[in-house]
Amino acid sequence: MAASFRPDIQGLRALAVGGVVAYHFGLTALPGGFAGVDIFFVISGWLITTHLMQEIGETGRLDLWRFYARRARRLLPAALFVILVTLAAGYFILAPQEQALYSRGAMFASAYSINLWLLRWSFDYFAADATSNPFI
Repeated sequence: MAASFRPDIQGLRALAVGGVVAYHFGLTALPGGFAGVDIFFVISGWLITTHLMQEIGETGRLDLWRFYARRARRLLPAALFVILVTLAAGYFILAPQEQALYSRGAMFASAYSINLWLLRWSFDYFAADATSNPFI
């Protein structure tokens, strides 16, 4: 499956990133910037569906094992690197009592299950203390 560059999708991704960054920096000109995450989900869903449909068209079947293996090879190295760097930075920045909770967040983020952990503790993404956790 040959990947082709789509400037329209890259433009949407740039807008989404800009919105999320503006939101996290507290820029009031774009108060709904967190919606950029939703844009990423829509783009990802469309791209994944397109690739899966192309695979079915070419091979007549869908190999989910191969699909997830490709995703893991593509996403896990960068994700684990960012998690480890963030965890190391937290060691120097956070108070000792905050480090245990921070470490648990890193563990769940590594397993792509941070949202389940946050749901278990009724975490409010929009609460004032949410900005202190870089794993959300």
